[in-house]
Amino acid sequence: MGMIFTIIGIAIATVLAGIGSAKGVGAAAQAAMGVLSEDSSMFGKMLVLTLLPGTQGLYGFIVAFLMLIGAGVLGGGDTVTWQQGLAYLGASLSVGIGGLVSGIAQGRAAVAGISMCAKDEKNFSKAMVSITLVEIYALLAFIVSLLTVISIPGITF
Repeated sequence: MGMIFTIIGIAIATVLAGIGSAKGVGAAAQAAMGVLSEDSSMFGKMLVLTLLPGTQGLYGFIVAFLMLIGAGVLGGGDTVTWQQGLAYLGASLSVGIGGLVSGIAQGRAAVAGISMCAKDEKNFSKAMVSITLVEIYALLAFIVSLLTVISIPGITF
């Protein structure tokens, strides 16, 4: 039963954070393509602003990978108890839900930043700061999940 909870947790961490990143990067890429169709010299700046919402998917993947290792799915290992499985499932919720919400929000901020840069290239640093502010919440969700996952092997109820 513990392995079922663990696998659900792995899916939540990966899929939800990945959806947030995909939606955020997709929205930003659409806006960036519009800018680049007018001025291809802005490619580097548009690439940076487009990539920022992609970190949430990476955070979800890292947590899921650590869960795969901790649960013994990669490389074999001990059987996961139902308590450990529930703990893995709980740990996945932070990065999964946090990544979903912040990835979409960061994509919206990136679209606005890209629009701002399209009007005046000097606004790039202002756009970067604003977009990065959303990243703080993705990092907090990631840290909570990460700290929970690395503490699970010694779990006691």
